[in-house]
Amino acid sequence: MCRIGCIKSLDPIHPSKALYMMLSQQKGHDNSGFAIVMTDLYGIFKPYKDMPMLSYSSSHQGIKIIEDFMMEKGFSKKIFRWEPKTIASEAYDFEKMDFYGFDVFNYPEALLKASQKEREKVLLDTRLELRKVLECTGDGFVFSFWPDTLTLKEIGNPNHIGEYFNLWEEDDKIVAKNIMIQYRQNTNYEIVRYAAHPFFIQGYTLCANGENTFYIKNKECQQSLHKGYLGFESDSQCFLYTLHYVHHELGWPLQYYKHVITPLPFEEINTLEPAKQQVLYKLRESLTHLEINGPNTIIGLLPDHTMFTVCDSKKLRPVVVGSNGRMTAITSEVTGINSIMPERDLETDIYPGERETVIIDHELKVKRWNQI
Repeated sequence: MCRIGCIKSLDPIHPSKALYMMLSQQKGHDNSGFAIVMTDLYGIFKPYKDMPMLSYSSSHQGIKIIEDFMMEKGFSKKIFRWEPKTIASEAYDFEKMDFYGFDVFNYPEALLKASQKEREKVLLDTRLELRKVLECTGDGFVFSFWPDTLTLKEIGNPNHIGEYFNLWEEDDKIVAKNIMIQYRQNTNYEIVRYAAHPFFIQGYTLCANGENTFYIKNKECQQSLHKGYLGFESDSQCFLYTLHYVHHELGWPLQYYKHVITPLPFEEINTLEPAKQQVLYKLRESLTHLEINGPNTIIGLLPDHTMFTVCDSKKLRPVVVGSNGRMTAITSEVTGINSIMPERDLETDIYPGERETVIIDHELKVKRWNQI
């Protein structure tokens, strides 16, 4: 079973907070994957919040491939690069790449007056094309290309990875208000870096604990919906793509996501008022191939930094929400929250139900929305 977590804070926090939250849950990892996504960045990244940042790992040859590609696409003016100061040790158990880059670019001149939608399309297209180029040569991986977003993925022992990148030592340089993390990827499939949660597309971030037995049905449907829905290295990627499709492409409220992935049984729909019945029947009819099944818990972040969590329809995977007023965390086990917020009021902890969507806004206000 995976261990997942996300921290949302009113104050910028260091990734060590997320690592310590996961430390007490480390029995759940098997060295198959480590990933962390940070959004709403501060510290050394604060001056560049509106500029797109490319997060990648590569061979030495891959650096040249990436730089040439970005120049060809018009992203020739790199204005900042963070290269993590790594700490080498023969004792570390993980598959190191030669280089890890986090490059901030100016937009090409053609995009300076472009709409947000046009910019989003170019950033997505650029990432997808670069991914394809790197796959052809086997020289690297590109995980995100988006403003105010940093993504790091690796395969191996999460604690060793944290030590290698010096993430256990807190400072004020690499900090953010939103940090999502997972120690493990879906081991039903091939172990590759892209399969390590959290997954990211156009400002949407998601990680999951569990299985999706409707994976094939979801995948076959999603491949025809959007060019960004690709890879499918993990069945949990389907959760992200459905979130993006429902909220970004269709423009529906977040509450509809729960209705799509775990729709109410027909006998319960029939007890609702006629207008709501009609909506829910149409959802089931039109998006039935996006329904999921199996034990799972999902944690997500929207582009506006709203954090949320939902469970499967039988609540077969654990999840808890805790807060101390300045910081709210969602994770698999309460021990994780205890380790970073021992002083909080335990009575305010939330254990979401199988019909709930628990939403935390930018001011840490909590909304609990029920399907019924």
